[in-house]
Amino acid sequence: MNDTEQIIECVPNFSEGRDIRCVESIVSAMKVDGVRLLDWSLDTDHNRSVVTIAGPPAAVIESAVRGAGRAAELIDLTQQQGVHPRIGAADVIPFVPVAGVKLEQCVMFARQAGLEIWRRYNVPVYFYEAAAARPDRANLENVRRGQFEGLRDDVRKDASRRPDLGGPGLHPTAGASVVGARKFLIAYNIYLDSSDVSIARAIAREVRAASGGLKGIKALGVLAHGRAQLTMNITDFEATPVSKVFDKVSRLAARHKTAPVEGEVIGLIPEAACERDSEWMRQLMGFDEAAKVLERRLLSPLMWPSSS
Repeated sequence: MNDTEQIIECVPNFSEGRDIRCVESIVSAMKVDGVRLLDWSLDTDHNRSVVTIAGPPAAVIESAVRGAGRAAELIDLTQQQGVHPRIGAADVIPFVPVAGVKLEQCVMFARQAGLEIWRRYNVPVYFYEAAAARPDRANLENVRRGQFEGLRDDVRKDASRRPDLGGPGLHPTAGASVVGARKFLIAYNIYLDSSDVSIARAIAREVRAASGGLKGIKALGVLAHGRAQLTMNITDFEATPVSKVFDKVSRLAARHKTAPVEGEVIGLIPEAACERDSEWMRQLMGFDEAAKVLERRLLSPLMWPSSS
């Protein structure tokens, strides 16, 4: 990166994590000149895939829009199930400033992407976080309340739940996309030494900001790979470092006679969030800094999968 280069990141979440050919097709559709593929992963339990791209704003916007279009073609939410909440085939599409760009500019980029998704593919759009068109939609959980099935019914009878762009109904199989602008987010999962999902849910309630827990933490307790898991989004790692989250989870888990035994980061983390002598990083499964640290991956991006 040079000092004058403008780089944004986009991290689309797609509601398919079991059919690798489907996800490969979506990712390959996102290949645009100038866009770097930094990471993509599938989660079978969550039935969700996360793709991370970066590059100049116009190219990244086009890449994200194409991915949303291919997802709308391939993913049918009336047949899709998983433990992760979702309202769309291309469920969440956040734009993140990396270099030479401010968050306010990413708001504009999110609005441009949302307009193109509706124009090209007839998939309605909600705007969230910094790009929210209404205060009550800044929080993703508010937008996604009821998931696809509940929202599909609500928009027919409640005008306040209708999309910001398009609609008023959802796309019959692709739902709606939630497009936004935000700071860097760390998607961090902790596995407990237990299969009792009620323990993970109880800990999640105490950890998440919405329940009076830690600032900038969103958390759910789920059953993943046969184990109790806390799946978390850390939305402000400067205010709440990952080590602070891990310490609190450890203390709460001890009350339930269990403990964190493994962790994973979904997508990338910035160099500034790494705490290399910490217990949370020692517990990360298969963590490869060259692949998972944003600044290093920018210098050595992945090959795009074949469109075949």
